[in-house]
Amino acid sequence: NQVYSEDSDGYWEKQKFDQGGNRVYFENSEGFWSKQEYDQNSNPVYLENSNGYWSKREYDQSGNRVYFEDSEGKIVDNRPKICEDMVVEIDGAKYKLSPL
Repeated sequence: NQVYSEDSDGYWEKQKFDQGGNRVYFENSEGFWSKQEYDQNSNPVYLENSNGYWSKREYDQSGNRVYFEDSEGKIVDNRPKICEDMVVEIDGAKYKLSPL
C-alpha cells in the first residue's frame, strides 16, 4: 500500500505501508527518507534514515522490549543472560548463579 501527496508549492511525500498498516518507507521532496522493519507482532525492530541514524530493537515473547541499540552508541540490554539463574551442582551441593 503506497501513498503519495503533493501540495501546491511542489513539496511531496511518499509513504509505503506493509500489510499490517505499519509504515515501512517514507520519503519527501527535501531528500529525507526513512525505512522501518517490523517483526510478526508489528513491533519496530529496525529503523534507518537519510541522516545516518539507525536503531535496532528486540522483544521477548510478551512484546516487552529487551534490547535497544542505535547509531549514537546507546545500548540497553535486558535480554536474559544464558547463565543467569542457572543452577549448578558441585560436590553434591546446588548453587544458583547470579550476576556480580
